[in-house]
Amino acid sequence: MDSSVLIDSFADFASSKSIDRPTMISVLEEVFRTMIRKKYGTDDNFDVIINPENGDLEMWRTREIVDDDSEDIWDYDKIPLSEARKIQSDFEVGEEVAEEVKLVDFGRRLVQTARQTLIQKIKDLEKEMLYDKYKDQVGELITGEVYQTLRNELIVLDNEGNELSLPRTEQISKDRFRKGDSVKAVIHKVEMNNGTPRITLSRTSSVFLERLFEIEIPEIYDGLISVRRIVREPGDRAKVAVESYDDRIDPVGACVGMKGSRIHSIVRELGNENIDVINYTENLELLISRSLSPAKISSVQIDRDAKRVSVYLKPDQVSLAIGKGGQNIKLAGRLVGMEIDVFRDVEELAEEDVDLSEFDDEIEAWMIEEFRKIGLDTAKSVLALSKEELLRRTDLEENSIEDVLDVLRKEFE
Repeated sequence: MDSSVLIDSFADFASSKSIDRPTMISVLEEVFRTMIRKKYGTDDNFDVIINPENGDLEMWRTREIVDDDSEDIWDYDKIPLSEARKIQSDFEVGEEVAEEVKLVDFGRRLVQTARQTLIQKIKDLEKEMLYDKYKDQVGELITGEVYQTLRNELIVLDNEGNELSLPRTEQISKDRFRKGDSVKAVIHKVEMNNGTPRITLSRTSSVFLERLFEIEIPEIYDGLISVRRIVREPGDRAKVAVESYDDRIDPVGACVGMKGSRIHSIVRELGNENIDVINYTENLELLISRSLSPAKISSVQIDRDAKRVSVYLKPDQVSLAIGKGGQNIKLAGRLVGMEIDVFRDVEELAEEDVDLSEFDDEIEAWMIEEFRKIGLDTAKSVLALSKEELLRRTDLEENSIEDVLDVLRKEFE
């Protein structure tokens, strides 16, 4: 194989990947020096000259001339006088012989090995360049094309044809992508596993929602409005706390836009995820009140040491504060960084609801007390939460909670 073929193929790749000239020459030289070491045992007395522009390669072996009877004739950098005079008849002892070594001198097997080594070097360079490209871009938004849909992930191509992974766990539950579709996501993780880079994307990350806000809301992009906190139940609901650095700008209004025009595209991108945008404040009591929107609270008691909040509301506001499956109160708690317990601030109950004390013949008193500790004192307030949420917030066993829920449901059947 002609050396120019090897060099040209590598030079074309290097050019397409914007590899600098010193790196390209270094890689090529190492490949040819490996060949030399395999054939001659060392490359110490060899010079390798490469011109990647025209594919030229020169390899020169330099040896010192010694007398034929010298003990040094077997040294790698020595050559007997008689052998040297076959190259040039007027050589004398002590002079140096520079002899050009041709690629064909190495034999077909070594040349083929060099070709395989070069291919591997190219692959290794590609992997290193892919890792270097993305390692400092974690959290950045990217738009790619779906190349392959697998059971547990999507393979997404970036604008250079590199393969990125969007695992099922990082997709919104309503996401349905097909090959060729365009997909937006953030770079979630960049790892090197056994020399192979893995770039993981995410659409469920809070950072993804933040980047969408930056794209759609010019005031955020320009730094006039800051996104202070984001909490999400991907695909279902999110709460975004924003703050304005300009008193003339209403941060919530700027994010939502006229009749929701600005936030609509974000909601559509997230599979109609319900987004609550609230005005951030350092006043914790006010932030708690805003985070429980659309419910209107009557009063708040904050235990900062225990990181627990007791919120008192009118009976008709309790279900709004808790939300479907406890979602609203869970997100509000994550937004403010505290556990929120909801209590009614009046003793009268709506006619269609029933106080838990009415079930003392079917539910043990200590179990009723467990529900009261987290602000659940009526049948419907307990039924408003999911079994998983009740398990998380009380000390009751799963089968006990199931029994209680069965009793309460029968009441309204």
